[in-house]
Order: sequence, then C-alpha cells, then structure tokens
Amino acid sequence: MQSTEGDAALLADPIAQDLLDSTHMARLAYTWPDGTPRVVPIWFHWTGQDLVMATPADAPKVAALHANPAVAVTIDREGWPPRALLIRGQARISIVDGVPEEYAAAARRYLGDEQGRAWSAQVGQLLGRSARIAIRPDQVALLDFETRFPSSLARKMGRG
Repeated sequence: MQSTEGDAALLADPIAQDLLDSTHMARLAYTWPDGTPRVVPIWFHWTGQDLVMATPADAPKVAALHANPAVAVTIDREGWPPRALLIRGQARISIVDGVPEEYAAAARRYLGDEQGRAWSAQVGQLLGRSARIAIRPDQVALLDFETRFPSSLARKMGRG
C-alpha cells in the first residue's frame, strides 16, 4: 500500500531514499524575523531520522530559526520526470566546535572522500564553531509525476 501525502513513512520509498542519498542541494525555507519567507540552498545529511545541515554559528539564519523553528525543505532533481521530496518540521539548533559530524559526511558525499575531508577540515578551522540544524520530518510529500502528483493536478486527473 502506498503511503499518503503527509505520512513520514514516505521517507522509506525508493524515490525518497534516492533523493536523500543524492548530491542534490536541499532548499531550506524558514521565516525571517520580519515575517517574510527565506529559502537557501544547503548541503544536508540524512541520519535515518533527521535531516541535518550546518551553517556558521553566527549566521543570521540561526537567530531566525531560534525565533521560529518551523521549516520546510525540498530536495529535488532536474530532468523528466521530476522527483521532489517535500519535508516540513521543526529545526533544532545546537552549537558545536568545528563542523558537525553530519556536515563532514555530507562534504564527503558531495565532494568525494579525500576532497570532502580536506574541505571539512578547512571549514572547521575557518569557522571555529558551527550551528548544527537538525530537522525531524513531521510531514512528508513525495512527487514523482508518474504515480504521485501535486494534489490539485491529481484531483483533476481523478487520482485524489
């Protein structure tokens, strides 16, 4: 039985797993202190429970996420048919020395083992401290444009 939109069980779907294991950038959407939306491309690492990202400890988004931790994340790929994993949840921030372990894992995935290790070491020295952003998915949607479509399109097709 196919999981329904909103169900975190969608994360086990092969398409979702492919996107979570990919080198596609995530797009993190959050609310700025003035109430306007922001979205930033960002590396990520999937732990099996949390989507983890990192940023400098003094980055403006850290204060914004502390003030309003509600976020949305999209991981998608180009090409046809498009694939998109849509996640909503709450950001949990912790400050760590150097770079979080998950950031180092993401760097190895995006850049390859040797270059990823070198990058993480360089960034860790440059920053000193990082903010670890962990998001446990509360709501998940998956679009593959073969069996799962945006809800308005699915309704028009008689599938929703």
